[in-house]
Amino acid sequence: MKKKPKRKTSRKTKKSVRKVVRKSMKKTAHKKPKRKASKRTTKKTQEKVSRTHKKFQKKTLKKVKGIIRVPSNIPNFDRLTEGGFEKNSTNMIVGGSGCGKTVFATQFLVGGMMSGEKCLYVTFEGQKDEFYTIAQTFGWNLKEYEKKDLFTFLEYTPSKVKTMLEEGGGAIESLIIKKKISRIVIDSITSFALLFDDELERREAALELFSMLSKWNCTTLLTYEGSPGKEKQSTSIAMEFESDSIILFYYPRYRGKRDRYIEIYKMKGTDHSRKIYHFQILKGKGIKISTSPKSNPPLG
Repeated sequence: MKKKPKRKTSRKTKKSVRKVVRKSMKKTAHKKPKRKASKRTTKKTQEKVSRTHKKFQKKTLKKVKGIIRVPSNIPNFDRLTEGGFEKNSTNMIVGGSGCGKTVFATQFLVGGMMSGEKCLYVTFEGQKDEFYTIAQTFGWNLKEYEKKDLFTFLEYTPSKVKTMLEEGGGAIESLIIKKKISRIVIDSITSFALLFDDELERREAALELFSMLSKWNCTTLLTYEGSPGKEKQSTSIAMEFESDSIILFYYPRYRGKRDRYIEIYKMKGTDHSRKIYHFQILKGKGIKISTSPKSNPPLG
């Protein structure tokens, strides 16, 4: 079979192709290259970032009515208290056994450590390993915080407590100053009071402790087993009077099951909620307070 001869392109076609190529070249030549971000625009972006950072800082440490607030790290608690606990205040977490006082206090410390604050946990009962294991169930790796020098666990025996009171702080005060600790939890003040023989000694020791806490310039939570206002002992009345805030925990049994409730009983200089709220203790998270108050909680 004979091969078909190739068609010759006419001069007109060649000219029109050339024109199209020239036009496209002109268009691309006139196109402006993308500008690189000038120093001015980068500066504007940096200013925006710094403004956002300042906003974030305001969120983490609020100032309401001239009072600096320390965030609690407890979902919905800060909404009820105008932004959290007052900075350098002494606060009592009060309730019966198993109601969530230690979880609340530990969650407060974890919130501080997450933002780089140094925290101290003081106990008079020991059981460090058990405490660390329970904290781990909520996703709080206290050993890691300890390695980073953000967390200190202190176990105080009766003899150490008496020395501390005699010296007006002693070793514990030196530790707070040296490490620049900003958050303290004492778990529990009940155990502390029981280290003393009679009621007068207990009351004097409690007042001495509150006096030391006020000069250490830390935000402190003290857990206490009982109900303020119902106890007739002078120690509990004195502690209730000396504390800047009292948070009440309830754990009543109703219709065959127990439920947890929280109430801000007292908070100086704060327009706090006067209502009672239901809360949960969630594994891997910790305490979460309900956003709406409970109208008729079965407190017993």
